[in-house]
Amino acid sequence: MSALSHSHLNSSTFVLTGVPGLEVYSLWLSIPFSSIYAMVFLGNCTVLHVIRTEPSLHQPMFYFLAMLSLTDLCMGLSTVHTVLGVLYGFMQEISLDFCIAQSYFIHGLSLMESSVLLAMAFDRYIAISNPLRYSSILTNDNIMKIGVAILCRSFSFISPAIIRLKFLNYCRPHILSHSFCLHQDLLRLACSDIRFNSIYALVLVIMNLLLDAVLIIISYIMILHTVLAIASREERMKSLQTCVSHICAVLVFYIPIIGLTMVHRFGKHLSPLVHVLMGNIYILFPPLMNPIIYSIKTHQIRRRVQRLFSLKAV
Repeated sequence: MSALSHSHLNSSTFVLTGVPGLEVYSLWLSIPFSSIYAMVFLGNCTVLHVIRTEPSLHQPMFYFLAMLSLTDLCMGLSTVHTVLGVLYGFMQEISLDFCIAQSYFIHGLSLMESSVLLAMAFDRYIAISNPLRYSSILTNDNIMKIGVAILCRSFSFISPAIIRLKFLNYCRPHILSHSFCLHQDLLRLACSDIRFNSIYALVLVIMNLLLDAVLIIISYIMILHTVLAIASREERMKSLQTCVSHICAVLVFYIPIIGLTMVHRFGKHLSPLVHVLMGNIYILFPPLMNPIIYSIKTHQIRRRVQRLFSLKAV
């Protein structure tokens, strides 16, 4: 390992890390990882296909779900080549430019998923608190504007920190902690002044992820206040059930990202295996679970998916 580290000190390439301590089992590990990626692509493509082809699902709630599925699909596409490449043994290194580009998409898509989840919380609040004006508020034009705003917010704000990675001096061994590139992982290898990136990344997390989480919590407090004012117990339960899928999606997204942040910040003494495990959970768990959650908990999606696969079986 020391020889490998020394050989990459002055190189513009970085060594990708598989599963520490289990390198001899990489080919076997590639089987579950390949299956997970296949499920990610199949699940999210199915949700997108169902929403596109079923006229009854052409509603604001399902347009936002389509944005979520498209984000999850892109997250899988942004990492599948390096993760499986390392496990299958045909990709051990990555260039700095490619690494920076991958980091840009991973973090940008993460911010995008957070923004979409916030938009879905707003959708649920309008649907429950003001159902008569729901269609007039969330028109197709307004949904398109929200989508463009989410895209711009996610990928423009992160650009300064990502672009600056190109101009840092990487004098430490060019060995990454994961089989994909993350902003904080590249900072760990830099010998330049990284205060701008560190502070900017912290501000970005506070102004995007943390702010989104707070606004989602506030929206559900307001939803709960509205629901409790409904006289009928059945109507209260019906209103709350429309939020179950979204609440699960929020937990599936925020728990891994909080866990990975804690590991990077305070878990330097932990085994590298823990870092790799948390990194892969952060990348793969939301894209894997969201189609399952919405297929099980949303009866319109579940019914259409069952009909789709029953027709294929015939």
